[in-house]
Amino acid sequence: MSNSPFDTDLDRNPANFQPLTPLTLLERAASVFSDQTAIIHGSLRRSYAEFYARARKLASALAKRGVKRGDTVSAVLANTPAMLECHYGVPMMGAVLNTINTRLDAAVIAFQFDHAETKVLIADREFSKVVKEALSLCKVKPLLIDYDDPEFSGAGERPGQIEYEDFIKDGDPNFAWQMPGDEWDAITLNYTSGTTGDPKGVVYHHRGAYLLAIGNVLTGAMGRHPVYLWTLPMFHCNGWCFPWTISVVAGTHVCLRQVRAHAMYDAIATHKVTHLCGAPIVMATLLNAPTEEKKPLPHVVEFFTAAAPPPEAVLAAMKSAGFNVTHVYGLTETYGPATTNEWRAAWDALPPAEQAAKKARQGVRYVPLEALDVLDPDTMKPVPRDGETLGEVMFRGNVVMKGYLKNRKSTDAAFAGGWFHSGDLGVMHPDGYIQLKDRSKDIIISGGENISSIEVEDALYKHPAVQAAAVVAKPDDKWGETPCAFVELKPGQNATSDELVTWCKQNLAGYKVPRYVVFAELPKTSTGKIQKFKLREMAKGV
Repeated sequence: MSNSPFDTDLDRNPANFQPLTPLTLLERAASVFSDQTAIIHGSLRRSYAEFYARARKLASALAKRGVKRGDTVSAVLANTPAMLECHYGVPMMGAVLNTINTRLDAAVIAFQFDHAETKVLIADREFSKVVKEALSLCKVKPLLIDYDDPEFSGAGERPGQIEYEDFIKDGDPNFAWQMPGDEWDAITLNYTSGTTGDPKGVVYHHRGAYLLAIGNVLTGAMGRHPVYLWTLPMFHCNGWCFPWTISVVAGTHVCLRQVRAHAMYDAIATHKVTHLCGAPIVMATLLNAPTEEKKPLPHVVEFFTAAAPPPEAVLAAMKSAGFNVTHVYGLTETYGPATTNEWRAAWDALPPAEQAAKKARQGVRYVPLEALDVLDPDTMKPVPRDGETLGEVMFRGNVVMKGYLKNRKSTDAAFAGGWFHSGDLGVMHPDGYIQLKDRSKDIIISGGENISSIEVEDALYKHPAVQAAAVVAKPDDKWGETPCAFVELKPGQNATSDELVTWCKQNLAGYKVPRYVVFAELPKTSTGKIQKFKLREMAKGV
C-alpha cells in the first residue's frame, strides 16, 4: 500500500481509466470519418460506417449462437473483408480470434482446432477441402461458417452449416459490444509453426494489440487516410496488427487474395496505394516482374519488410524502382514488428552501397517496446557494443505476448531472466542499432569458426544472376560443418557453381565461402520465409 498523498482518495474509476483495446479505433474512425472508404475488394467499396456496423453484426450473431467470452473463433480466410471484420467482431463479444495459416496441411490444422478448443470456424470456400479433412481428424466440432468470396472464381465446396452473409444478416448493427474486462484479456491466438510436439500458440492481449497498432503508425509516419495494400497475410501475426492500425488513421484497406506482380502493380496504380508490407519474396516478385506487368508508381510507395534481412542489392533495386523500404524486425511473440531501422538524415550522403548496408540492420526498438538488447544468454549481460560480438536478441515490454497457450514449460523458458528470448543471434553496433547474424540454429560452425549464413547469402545476392539464395550447414568429416548454398537464378540468367564460388571468394573470407552450390527452387512458407530445415536435410545428400 502506497503512503503517497497522490494515491490517497484518488482511485481509478470509469471516468479516468479504461482498458486499452484496438476495438475503440474502429469505433472512432466510424464516428469521425463515417463516409471514408474503409475497404476496397474488387468492385466492392465499404465505408467506415458500414465496416463498423458489419463488425457489430458479426459480434451479435456470434453471441446469439452461444459464443461466450474466452471462446475461440478460428478463421481460415484469405485477405478479404470478412477477415478484417473478424479482427473486430470476434473480440467485440469477448471471444478470441485464431487466424490459421491457409497453407498448412489438414493434420496440423486439426491439431490447432483441438488445442485452441475452437467453438466456431469461419472458412473460405477456396480452402474447403483441407478444412473438411481437418474437421474429420479433430475432436472438437465447431460451428462451420462458409465464406463465399465473390472475388474467388475457383472451385470449392460449401461444407458449412451456414454461409457468412446469411450468418451475420440477423446480427444487430447497433450491438452494444463490451470493452474487455481487463486490457490483459486475450484478443487473438497465433501459432508459430506447424509443429504439434511442442505447441506454441501465442496469446496476444488487447493492450499489446492497441500499442503495436499505434506503433505502426508512428514507425511508418503514416498520415491521415493512407491506402494500404494487403500483400502480407492477415493470418500472420494478425497482419502485424495492421487490421487495427489502419483504423487509427482512417485509411483504406485494399484486399488482395493472391500476391502476384500484375495484381500488385494494378492496385498500386489504380488505388494510389501508399503502403504495403511483405517478406523479401514480395520485393523479388515486384522487381522481377515482366516489363509488361509493371506500371509507373503514382508516388514513392512505403514498403515495410521483415523476415530475413533484405540483401543490399535488393534494397538498392527497390529504391531505384520507387519504393522506400523500411526494415522492421520482430516475431510472432512480439505481435509482429517490434524494431525498426530508424533512418538518419546524415546517412543520405553515404554512397549507395553504404546506405544499403545501413538499411540491412534491424535497428532500434519500436516506440511501444520498453527494452531491446543483445545479451549473453548464459550471463544475461549485454554484449560489447562493437558490432562483432554475438549474443541473443531479447525483448521486454508491453508488446510481448502473454505467453504460449497451455505450455507453461516453453513460456517459462521464453521469459527466463525477465526477458523474452528471441532465439536470434545478433550484434549491437556502437550507435545502438542491432543487426541479426543468424538464428541460433542456423549459425554454421566450421573448424571452430562461426559463419553467419546471412553474410554468405548477402554476398550471393550481390551477383547479378542470383534471384534467391539460402545457405545452411552441411555435415563435414574434417570441419564439422561447411557452408552449402542453395540458389535460384533470375529468369533468363545463367551462372555456374564455380562462378558463384569465385564470386564469394572476392567478397568473403576464405573459410566462409560455400564449398557446395546447388541450383534449386527454395522451399518457402506461405509468408515467404525460406524453410532452412528442409534445406539442411537436402544438404546431407549433396
